Amino acid sequence: MTNNIRNQVNKYFQSGFISVLMISAVCLFSMAVSSSLHADALDRAAISELYNEARDLFRQADTAAGTSYDHAMTLYKKAAMRYERIIKEGGIENGKIYYNLGNIYFRMNDIGRAILNYRKAEQYMPDDNNLKQNLTYARAKRIDRIEEKQETKVMKTLFFWHYDLSVKSRLMLFTLFFAIFWVSACVRIFFKKPFLFWLITSSALVSILFCGSLAADEYLLKKQRPGVILTTETTARKGNSETYEPSFMEPLHAGTEFTLIEARGEWFQIELADSRTCWVQAKDVELVR
Repeated sequence: MTNNIRNQVNKYFQSGFISVLMISAVCLFSMAVSSSLHADALDRAAISELYNEARDLFRQADTAAGTSYDHAMTLYKKAAMRYERIIKEGGIENGKIYYNLGNIYFRMNDIGRAILNYRKAEQYMPDDNNLKQNLTYARAKRIDRIEEKQETKVMKTLFFWHYDLSVKSRLMLFTLFFAIFWVSACVRIFFKKPFLFWLITSSALVSILFCGSLAADEYLLKKQRPGVILTTETTARKGNSETYEPSFMEPLHAGTEFTLIEARGEWFQIELADSRTCWVQAKDVELVR
């Protein structure tokens, strides 16, 4: 009886010891992988050096563009590669880097990647006037002329303040009218003036409108997945295979924007601005976020 107990205890210790060894091995492996990844990541000095190099190359390319087109294109490519390294290897994403990338690709006549990077920069600096102008100008260079659906045009007319005012402006106005609402409500406790009732009501309504506008932006930011066609042209199809018939008479071209509906393998189902839907190959496009 005693021997059986001892044998069971030994088995428990052995299995526990093996488990500890396995867990330790996994932890050591994870630490090694983490250290390797950390070693491959760019440090601040390397990021700063790459950024300065990219900026200098961009300026050199602008200078060379007037005399040597090929040399300028080579310099633009080198500048773009450095900015891309900062994003991918340095883990740095901000509006300025994406804006500079958009400018580089625009000068390289790569309208798709120019619009893509302007759209990415827009997430970080939505109120920047230079960015808005450059994005508008790049969109004007697209081959595809796709009109917005009528419902969108009506919405932009009815809720002009949502589409025309920046996020920062709407947030400031919401804060202002929300403060007016509470101040008026507190004053009305002591002074029963008729105009205070109307001031409270109107400020509450305006606050609700701007709050709803900001909430809608946040919802769309999380739910919608916009993208841009990057390849020179791609055939839109009625299904997720090249065996399906083309959706349109003409192919879609670089710079055309869309909203992702579904990702299925190597194909994306997308919706264009005029509400038409189709399937395109994932390798021909890239999502903004």
